[in-house]
Amino acid sequence: MQARIKAIRWEAEGILAFVLEPLGGGLMPAFEPGAHIDVQLAPGLTRSYSLANDPAIRGSYEIGVHFSPTSRGGSRHIHERWRAGDVIEISEPKNNFPLVEDATHTVLIAGGIGITPMLPMIARLNKLGRSWALHYVSASPERAAYVAHLEAHDGVIIAFDGVPGGQRLDLKAICDGAPADAHLYCCGPTGMLDAFVAINKDRPKDHVHIEYFSAETEVATEGGYTLELARSGQTIAVEEGETMLDALLSAGVDIGFACGEGVCGTCEVKVLDGIPDHRDHFLTDEDKASNRSIMVCCSGSKSSRLVLDI
Repeated sequence: MQARIKAIRWEAEGILAFVLEPLGGGLMPAFEPGAHIDVQLAPGLTRSYSLANDPAIRGSYEIGVHFSPTSRGGSRHIHERWRAGDVIEISEPKNNFPLVEDATHTVLIAGGIGITPMLPMIARLNKLGRSWALHYVSASPERAAYVAHLEAHDGVIIAFDGVPGGQRLDLKAICDGAPADAHLYCCGPTGMLDAFVAINKDRPKDHVHIEYFSAETEVATEGGYTLELARSGQTIAVEEGETMLDALLSAGVDIGFACGEGVCGTCEVKVLDGIPDHRDHFLTDEDKASNRSIMVCCSGSKSSRLVLDI
């Protein structure tokens, strides 16, 4: 779908907020807290961004975009090229990080730009009158987004771990101090998420929720295997030095993808035979053990032949 950039707002050092509205007025498709949209930036360049506005606001979407010095084209493209009034291509909302609305207590933990999916969660929890707490860490006050909005709420703790005398977020103390039946959510850098998962390994898995906004993924480029596409009948060799996605695109296969890091779920494909080499951060451990699907942007194959439902 198409949307117009209605406004651009400086939110923090290196972070811009973009308000998107539907062309011709009307309402945006409804979304639930934790949802994101895919943004088409250029041919072959798509990125996913969490929706940051209250879901009750239907006339527009808001996304916060952090400019990364190591940008592979996404945040750099947006910060340098997007202007108010531009028309862009976006997907309808998708949700890999849904909020459990009837939890007795909700603990939200955010690092950096990982604060964005927490904002609609807070709005929804407040509307429902549910108990919640937010722990937000940023490198410095200048680089912390949405602080003015957050300081209007009780139950918010903000830490700055990159300034003299600053305070690190004590993940273990936060998680260990949460009620046994609480639902815990974390979005932030890979190291934070890995630590969060390890700390909460003994909690019920359906009470521990994570979302990667980027990942230090070691993409599979070993090659040396063959893809068989069950629907089209194509056979494609994946050579050393290329990814599965590279091989598919080079063969003219039309397949959706966005992050290229195995975090957004866009490129998931059903596996009919063979053993995938899973490298993503999207599938659960149970999903990976079943070998029923694969993220083709970053994963490879442990078997010499992999049959995909394409």
